[in-house]
Amino acid sequence: MNRSFVILSVLTFIVFTSVSCSHYRRFQEVRRFAAPEARQGIAVGARYVYVVGTQQIGKYDKQTVERTAWWEDEEDGPIIHLDSGVVVDGKLYCARSNYPGLPMTSSVEIWDAATLKHVGRHRFGVRCGSCTWVDRHDGYWWAVFAQYDRWKHATGKGTELTTLVKFDGQWNELQAWIFPKEVVERIIPMGNSGGSWGPDGYLYCTGHDRSEVYVIKMPDRGSVLELVETVPLPILGQGIARDRSRPGFIYGIRRKDGQVVVSRLK
Repeated sequence: MNRSFVILSVLTFIVFTSVSCSHYRRFQEVRRFAAPEARQGIAVGARYVYVVGTQQIGKYDKQTVERTAWWEDEEDGPIIHLDSGVVVDGKLYCARSNYPGLPMTSSVEIWDAATLKHVGRHRFGVRCGSCTWVDRHDGYWWAVFAQYDRWKHATGKGTELTTLVKFDGQWNELQAWIFPKEVVERIIPMGNSGGSWGPDGYLYCTGHDRSEVYVIKMPDRGSVLELVETVPLPILGQGIARDRSRPGFIYGIRRKDGQVVVSRLK
């Protein structure tokens, strides 16, 4: 083999590796605090964090981590299973499903963010699956409806049909996408548990139990989302929320520890 070719190949590999590594990102934990509600998801406002349990929500001051408000449904109440949400214009919007019930039904439940008084809902009924998160981005509502391999024998639909749906301001469906194979293989047998749009225009998604976040971009054509990169995140899946008041910061939970984890993109 030509010696010059070998040297050129090695140099090309070194340059390519260096460039690739320079784009590698990770989330570094900067803080964590105890929150017994930390079971399903989370939402973040400018001053407060809303920690979401299956039928509970705790409102915490960002600085002091003191719980300042609390909401809880009755054990046999209509709000069966809450997940992640978002704070928009003084209201807290959270995804709700009847998980693990079949057929799957979903809604978005709404609270006054100041008082945690329940003030309304939007019902999806029986749609694409279990609504696991909701977000507001670029003037639209976004929500994911999960399907699960663990119930494929009953529904005929598996994790590969977990669907991201884009809605207008009145919750009329505009477009829908499924997740790429690389992500589906990481979240089976569950679905996409958390999602939050970043300031970079990418969608950050999590599975049910892995310590990582999937950075997703919208495809130029077609209905399959595109994976940009998988970034380590010191949580254990479940819901996440980007802090819009501090770009680069993301909140998540560790349900087995009952903790909220705050991380910063490095």
